[in-house]
Amino acid sequence: MIDTHCHVFKEYYNNIDEVINKMENNIIIISGTNDQDNQEVLDLCKKYPNVYGTIGIHPTEEYSPNSLKFIEENLNNEKIVGIGEIGLDYYWNKDNKEKQKEIFIKQLDLALKYNKPVVIHNREATNDTYEILKNYPSLKKDIHCFSGSIEMAKNYIKINSYLGIGGVVTFKNSKLKEVIKEIDLKHLLLETDSPFLTPEPYRGKQNEPYNIIFVANKIAEIKEIPLEEVLKQTTLNAKDLFNIER
Repeated sequence: MIDTHCHVFKEYYNNIDEVINKMENNIIIISGTNDQDNQEVLDLCKKYPNVYGTIGIHPTEEYSPNSLKFIEENLNNEKIVGIGEIGLDYYWNKDNKEKQKEIFIKQLDLALKYNKPVVIHNREATNDTYEILKNYPSLKKDIHCFSGSIEMAKNYIKINSYLGIGGVVTFKNSKLKEVIKEIDLKHLLLETDSPFLTPEPYRGKQNEPYNIIFVANKIAEIKEIPLEEVLKQTTLNAKDLFNIER
């Protein structure tokens, strides 16, 4: 199993060793969102063999010119497999859209320069996110926590994207089930977004990477295919996107 997106930081967990070791030989990709997180991603990648990371500036976070410099300086680290979590968020921030677009585009340009995939955050900003990403057709993209329509899913796939599917797909009234039915498994990634969006049957409790199995089970159930097929294909997808040989 590969949890392609989580935030296993000391801000949220007092048992990081236990949480990561529970995944054993399964891979965890931890995404940074600000200067502090990005440094912690590097530390965790160095400490744990099964941990990889992405570093980036989230649209709701503060940053400085040094933030981008730090990202660029660490992209040659073999355990840093992408730039993210980056994107646009008009839910929390409606009055700084141009500033969000500016730092988003700067990080996309950095990804293009170093041929790194990007992990995309989009909340209530789908049109602007898509219009910007269309300008980077060669960049491999992970649309983190995808929650859009089947049409939007197909549009993202056309511009070299995988769709990150997490705990929301297990929720009773989730509209994601229709997307999962329609979209080929070769375009999907498993993620938890830990410590957030805990899947059923543990919804309401703190999430962790091991819960990725419940997401995989739900996808297998929706598609009426064996769990092993879901795990095999999504692992291949993640290895392709993030260029992981392990």
